[in-house]
Amino acid sequence: MGINVRKWINAGFQVYYRQRMQRIERMLQHPHQAQESVWERLMLSARNTQWGKIHDFRSIRNYKDYSERIPVQDYESLKPYINRMMYGEPHVLWPGRIRWFSKSSGTTADKSKYIPVSRQNLRDCHIQGTWDTMTCFYNQRPDARQFEGKSLIMGGSLSAFEGYPKTQRGDISAIMTHHMPWVARPFFTPDFRTALMADFEQKMDRMSRIVAAEKDLVTVGGVPTWTIVLFRKVSELTGTDNLLEVWPNLQGYIHGGVSFTPYQEQFKRYLPSDNISYQEIYNATEGYFALQDDFSKKEMMLLVDNGVYYEFLPMEEWDREFPKAIPLWEVEPGRDYAMLITTNSGLWRYKIGDTVSFTSVNPYRIRITGRTKQFINAFGEEVMVTNTDKALALTCEEMPAEVSEYTVAPVYFLNNGKGGHQWLVEFIQEPANLSAFEMLLDRNLQLINSDYEAKRYKDMALGRLRIKPLPPGTFVEWLRSKGKFGGQHKVPRLANHREYVDDILRFVEVIQ
Repeated sequence: MGINVRKWINAGFQVYYRQRMQRIERMLQHPHQAQESVWERLMLSARNTQWGKIHDFRSIRNYKDYSERIPVQDYESLKPYINRMMYGEPHVLWPGRIRWFSKSSGTTADKSKYIPVSRQNLRDCHIQGTWDTMTCFYNQRPDARQFEGKSLIMGGSLSAFEGYPKTQRGDISAIMTHHMPWVARPFFTPDFRTALMADFEQKMDRMSRIVAAEKDLVTVGGVPTWTIVLFRKVSELTGTDNLLEVWPNLQGYIHGGVSFTPYQEQFKRYLPSDNISYQEIYNATEGYFALQDDFSKKEMMLLVDNGVYYEFLPMEEWDREFPKAIPLWEVEPGRDYAMLITTNSGLWRYKIGDTVSFTSVNPYRIRITGRTKQFINAFGEEVMVTNTDKALALTCEEMPAEVSEYTVAPVYFLNNGKGGHQWLVEFIQEPANLSAFEMLLDRNLQLINSDYEAKRYKDMALGRLRIKPLPPGTFVEWLRSKGKFGGQHKVPRLANHREYVDDILRFVEVIQ
């Protein structure tokens, strides 16, 4: 395809995206109407499914009926229904027979979760979310040229389900790649065979060679953890840390899956330019929920017309047997909520495990604050991932250091009989004085989190946090040892137990 043809195609998409932006603006202006419409379509579509008949959807008239009739669900409560769907049974949680199931990899637990991906969910949620992401990218960057150059997507793989080979399962990124609209395929790299390879190490080796030779790469998308691994490989192949010498036309990095804060300095080293746009998206296994529509603000616009109906659990409801959720119109800015979703793939009042905080309710914009199972509250300190990410970033700025990965767990009895926090940290650049770094990190965490500050007051309840540096590559090798190498797998940042930390410490002893 010639250069002039590509320019004309890109110009056509610029016009298309301007028109599409008008729909997004209408959605922002009328979010409650959009959500009501989504809920009505979901109820109407599923009323003749087995789930709809069990819960008598035909008699449910409004949200109050719905919230009282349908209990909050987790994976274990829906698992029997999902298993039947994976074996080909139709009309269970959603109309028809569902062929695609996305693998949830939110933690390093051995048990995998498989989430149904219906045709409607794929088209009206995941793929629509991708188009909305590009719409906002072009809106923020009038010089965007995704349809002139190539875009790299770091994805997972697919495999047939042994119990019913017509069922395909894998990372949501792989399912989306497999169903990529034909119009986008000429502008995608690497080739589809490479992108969907099951062996992640082979994939990374092959992908790094391909993209190292791709001079007109304009966008990269993927989880930061594994994108950095790719960047390292490309750097080794090309002999330069400045990857803009390899990709001089690069404009943007689209990321999600984990907080970008701990990775910012690493990306700046590989992409040393203020002209690179960083766009955060919230494309989870269960749905495409939000995206950054304004690059100057670290918040994401909630997508309220994408086949997902949202509810929220206040923090005090998280661990209750019968939690009480609130609808979108009752949320308050600045509070942490666990998300509940009802989707066009048959997830009904489903607790996905992510926590968010609203930065704005007009329009609705959010930040991801962590996971309901990734926090530390062993001593009443209520520390969330956003707290530790921010404290670590501030500390690295004030006392020059660079961190690639970390995880934190409580210590229940220190030498003085108090509790505390243990940090396992993999440094790229270690601080000159680790003890001083610990003290500064502890102080910054107190400034960010008043509950932690209260428990640290005069060391009465909590002792100062302690850091154990780990050898380079420890976290990646630990994930590999768990069969969690690549794709959507990630290091758990916080845990209210010591399972991960103790396992990593044992792993370090074995490999040393």
